[in-house]
Amino acid sequence: MQTTKEKIVAAYEELAERYNALIDHKPHNAYYDRPNTLGLLPEVKGKNILDAACGPGKYAEILLSEGAAVTGFDISPKMIALAKTRNNGNGNFFVHDLSEPFEMFADEQFDIIVCALALAYIQDWTATIQEFCRVLKPKGILVISTDHPFFDFTFFRSTHYFAIENVRCVWKGFGIPVEINTYRRPLSEYLLPLTDNGFYIDKLIEPKPTKEFEKLDPRHFKELNEFPSFMCIRAVKRD
Repeated sequence: MQTTKEKIVAAYEELAERYNALIDHKPHNAYYDRPNTLGLLPEVKGKNILDAACGPGKYAEILLSEGAAVTGFDISPKMIALAKTRNNGNGNFFVHDLSEPFEMFADEQFDIIVCALALAYIQDWTATIQEFCRVLKPKGILVISTDHPFFDFTFFRSTHYFAIENVRCVWKGFGIPVEINTYRRPLSEYLLPLTDNGFYIDKLIEPKPTKEFEKLDPRHFKELNEFPSFMCIRAVKRD
């Protein structure tokens, strides 16, 4: 029987090519997650950035185009192959599990870390946040996007708000139905792993979609303007 992590990897290996093909303009990614997450970043030119759980390298592509040096990793080998192809040999991409120690990185190596829509695949954030803190320079910036806890509580019809629980749903937006396993958690389990492990929270936004979203998916555009699906956080490493 597959573990939850094995199911997650298998799902993304199956999705990788379709995900990469659609990622530039798929509404929830291109016109909801990315503009709001990127909006939390400072000037990136000349900065050393870690794209943690980089997927097919779309964030890296944008950051590289703006003059950043980008290192990216992902648990999916197919995603890493696609990230390398997308970025034409620019950046440094390799396979690594976000929940495992970042032994390949030195202390205080990065100015900025971006981790978009990936932490929901980890049951306990503590070790990962500690590694983010270790590899960031003093006053370094961590920007994450993730599922909104109140959306998840409602969507998965949970009855135990304070639990961290494995939940699953079927994604149909990438052309093939694929079961996706994540972990639902209360709001405190988004914030305390940061504030208990070397960060202060500088900004938290409940994003709204851009106008481009409305043209492609008016139903979800309306819904996301009434209730958030994601949440974006900018945290700063304390001195």
